[in-house]
Amino acid sequence: MAKDKKLVEQITSMDVDFAQWYTDVVKKAELMGYSSIKGFMIFKPAGYALWENIKAELDKRFKETGVENVYMPMVIPESLLQKEKDHVEGFAPEVAWVTHGGLNELQERLCIRPTSETLFCDFYKDEVQSYRDLPKVYNQWCSVVRWEKETRPFLRSREFLWQEGHTAHATFEEAEERTQQMLNLYADFCEDFLAIPVVRGKKTDKEKFAGAEATYTIEALMHDGKALQSGTSHNFGDGFAKAYEIQYTDKDNKLKHVFQTSWGMTTRLIGALIMVHGDNSGLVLPPKVAPTQVCIVPIMQKKEGVLEKANEVKEMLSNFRVKVDDSDKSPGWKFSEQEMRGIPLRIEMGPRDIEANQAIIVRRDTSEKITVSIDELQTKVGELLDTMQKEMLERARKHRDAHTYVAKNYDEFKEIVATKPGFVKAMWCGDQACEDKIKEETTATARCMPFTQEHISDTCVCCGKKATKMVYWGKAY
Repeated sequence: MAKDKKLVEQITSMDVDFAQWYTDVVKKAELMGYSSIKGFMIFKPAGYALWENIKAELDKRFKETGVENVYMPMVIPESLLQKEKDHVEGFAPEVAWVTHGGLNELQERLCIRPTSETLFCDFYKDEVQSYRDLPKVYNQWCSVVRWEKETRPFLRSREFLWQEGHTAHATFEEAEERTQQMLNLYADFCEDFLAIPVVRGKKTDKEKFAGAEATYTIEALMHDGKALQSGTSHNFGDGFAKAYEIQYTDKDNKLKHVFQTSWGMTTRLIGALIMVHGDNSGLVLPPKVAPTQVCIVPIMQKKEGVLEKANEVKEMLSNFRVKVDDSDKSPGWKFSEQEMRGIPLRIEMGPRDIEANQAIIVRRDTSEKITVSIDELQTKVGELLDTMQKEMLERARKHRDAHTYVAKNYDEFKEIVATKPGFVKAMWCGDQACEDKIKEETTATARCMPFTQEHISDTCVCCGKKATKMVYWGKAY
């Protein structure tokens, strides 16, 4: 039994050191590895399988709204990048540059894309000529490079995978509609598919994307009380269009600039999955995103008929993502490994179970054991996976709500931030000076101005002047 426990004992308790617990889970569940290039991570099969499932579901939802996929070059000429000043300043410290082609120095530096607004703008400049060419609703799946100073698996690395949508529209109103449509799509995806509840809202001007008119965000709360920006959608107005001369002739034969949007989600969603649902035994994966939904563990598998029956059950459950663990490890080790990897359901069956035409189903999230007739397994597995998905979202929502506080004055605000990890709802006057002061004195930042506003008080939590918005504040990854 000591050997069986070893795998789990290697995980630091999240209550002792949450950061170390996170790293332990990433490593022990074999989601990601460190490469020989500092800040660049290796996606192992278990980690990449999660991204594949996220990508497939998001891509399906995108296409239902009329999105088409394209692919842009991975390098951007410096002169093209310089056309939008605010955008360049926002990314300048993180840009990686290509200076040589083979042995020859390039006449112009090329940056490895930190994001692709400039490339899409250059493309749209030639692609859009008439109102008949609009809207353009494109997305690309790719990697980007940002030279981060500090890195952490999934949450922040120098190269990460993502999708970036870039659209062009005839009017500001159409662009705004698409911006909010995609933000709501992200929110629904997180809650329905990943069982992660989110707060939907607008970023302050200080926190918005460089060059954007407005940035909308979904914010999730991790188990340790820190916020994680989980998806953003930006309305660019016509700022980029003017910088890159993207014009079209309207129905009245007048020349106008297009209005653009951009929206993205990244592999940091995998980090969110770990930190929202994980426990001290490892991952706990929501059934919809789990690469393996059911693991069948045959007990005394060398006994005649046991493995055959396990594989027969696997075929019976072919509607789900199922595997049989027929390795020569002990059952205890297999249980521990299944828990570490977060597989939603485990089915245990040995000679006595088979003789009785039954199996034992174990839920990963609650450890509940249920004895089920083999004939009823298909129905019961489907019911349990549906129940788990719903209950995991509800537990995460209860945790978020229990760690969301209200502050009516600055002393109360500082006390909460210092002693109670989580979101703090407080009123704000709209002045960046107050936002800066709060960040400097508490390290909490404005996460978003939620679409659903509440009136907590008449005055700003920081300066006492008249308040204009209720804001979610918090420390963030």
